[in-house]
Amino acid sequence: MSGLPSPQPIREWEGAPGDASLDAIRELGEPVVLRGLVADWPSVQAARTGDRAIVDYIIDGGATRPVVAIAAPPSEGGRFFYNEALTGFNFRKGQGRLDAFLRDLLNAADMPDAPGVAVQSEIISELLPAFHRENRLALLPHVEPRIWIGNRIKVAPHFDIKENIACCVAGQRRFTLFPPDQTPNLYPGPFELTPAGTPVSMVDFTAPDLASFPRFEDAWASARQATLEPGDALYIPYCWWHGVESLASVSILVNYWWTEGQPQGIGQPYDALLHGILAYRHLPPDQRAVWRHMLDYYIFERTGDPAAHLPEHARGVLGAPQPGLFEQIRAILRSTLG
Repeated sequence: MSGLPSPQPIREWEGAPGDASLDAIRELGEPVVLRGLVADWPSVQAARTGDRAIVDYIIDGGATRPVVAIAAPPSEGGRFFYNEALTGFNFRKGQGRLDAFLRDLLNAADMPDAPGVAVQSEIISELLPAFHRENRLALLPHVEPRIWIGNRIKVAPHFDIKENIACCVAGQRRFTLFPPDQTPNLYPGPFELTPAGTPVSMVDFTAPDLASFPRFEDAWASARQATLEPGDALYIPYCWWHGVESLASVSILVNYWWTEGQPQGIGQPYDALLHGILAYRHLPPDQRAVWRHMLDYYIFERTGDPAAHLPEHARGVLGAPQPGLFEQIRAILRSTLG
């Protein structure tokens, strides 16, 4: 790691897995490893028997449709990223049967220089209904889980605009997390072209080039890291950056994304960020300073509720959150945007 020290370990849940509650986990306000949270899943039991056993378990359960897989050449060392010119990616996509992908995955395990391959973010209830019935997370019974299958691959640090519980089914996964305030030190890539939906860090966090990305050393000082074994899980808070290394030739993860506490009908913060770039970023510095104060007042409420001095009936767009209010704001935006 270019002489950088080992990051601090991610906090671990101190009680038995069955004692964990979603509220208690979230109240800790940081990432949390939950050892053995899904150790009783049939898929985890199969994976502990061996790679072929977990592959057979998934194939025997049946897949309902083809899947999209991605593959990077051996020269990329399993890292899914951009091409050198930053005009595209270093991997290709293809579609095919899941059982064929899984058999190819087993065959690649015996290759001395295997390509990096993965099937990512497939909704389990739609693709693998038997797996979905047999492997459930009691903490999040109403959240649609997704499955990620691959070999020894590396995913660049990125953030999700959701909370996440990631459950290791097969192989080992090393997670390296950074708090949201480290965004400037992670050197985010383009908005328009990204392998993760949101911008990814341009730094190879497993071998950082500190001459090109010197502030990454500050980000690394705030990093937290943990390796999950089959049956373990990790809670990732909202918008925490995370880089992921799959450490086995057959690696399977199931994750649960959700949002907590957002009023129904609210606008998407990521969309507003893009609109903010459109509206504020290219203003003259003195004008941007004015709008920074406006945002602090109206949005981030640094001096309290900006509508507190107004009678309730006159608060308009500053009123209490409710679907009718959000639709009113959308109507105003539509009229102003044309």
